[in-house]
Amino acid sequence: MLKLGAASPFVAVERSRWSELGDRAVPLDYDELARLSGLGEPVGMDEIDEVYLPLARLLELRIEAAKTLSAAQGEFLGDPEHAVPFLLALGGSVAVGKSTAARLIVRLLQAIRPEWHVELVTTDGFLLPNATLIEKGILARKGFPESYDRRRLLRFVADLKSGVDEVRAPVYSHLIYDIVEDEQRVVRRPDVVVLEGVNVLKRGSGRVYVSDFADFALYLDAEEADVQRWYLNRFLTLRNGAFQDPDSYFHRYAVLSDEEATAVAEGIWQRTNRPNLLENIKPTRSRADLILEKGGDHFVSRILLRRT
Repeated sequence: MLKLGAASPFVAVERSRWSELGDRAVPLDYDELARLSGLGEPVGMDEIDEVYLPLARLLELRIEAAKTLSAAQGEFLGDPEHAVPFLLALGGSVAVGKSTAARLIVRLLQAIRPEWHVELVTTDGFLLPNATLIEKGILARKGFPESYDRRRLLRFVADLKSGVDEVRAPVYSHLIYDIVEDEQRVVRRPDVVVLEGVNVLKRGSGRVYVSDFADFALYLDAEEADVQRWYLNRFLTLRNGAFQDPDSYFHRYAVLSDEEATAVAEGIWQRTNRPNLLENIKPTRSRADLILEKGGDHFVSRILLRRT
């Protein structure tokens, strides 16, 4: 967890205080909540009311402010009006709960402001195809910055923020563990885009980065030991679920015993996910505008908000 010093750009908000900042209710029942929750990423109704509704309210304020500033600047420059979407970048480790958080944010913003067109895009679609990763000898480093088509991702967000009417993103399948050939996701004139991915806040050697286009950066944080445990538990659950599908890339793991599956998952964690977390993902935490810190139970315990 992030330690705050006297010169920290963040102010800590305890969950009890944060929960008082959500000023409205959203009709979300348990069935829908279950559909929004990812595998091994539990979310209770209390979590919605006390964490995500205040977050959605803060985002609503930031989005409205951005729209006002954009309109004023356009008027100042004499530019014709055009809609520039608000880009929220959501980063964090594998298995920390990014997918669930992203879906909840989209759902709550749609409920609070139904007139807004809110889209969710994951950076998984911008991974290089497995054939390319194998050719480069980096299939085992899938998820590391070099495993992405960074130029295509940068072009996507640049076009998005330029107000291009229609932008396209590749589609990734977790079942086949690869890019879906000849399939694209089309995003048309959104008001808000949530861009979710492990390295979405990462800076590299280029002059321009995806994070340069983000209007708000959110990071999900947890102790490494907890994230590792969540990853191992998820792997075991998938072994008894999705891995049973003959079309699954990981179908060969479906017949493993608990001990064998745990050993395989531990190896993947130590070889790929842990180095990526320590070298690339965790260092981006300080670039966030808001950090949600999770306890060992997977629920948010503290919120760190960047001072303005």
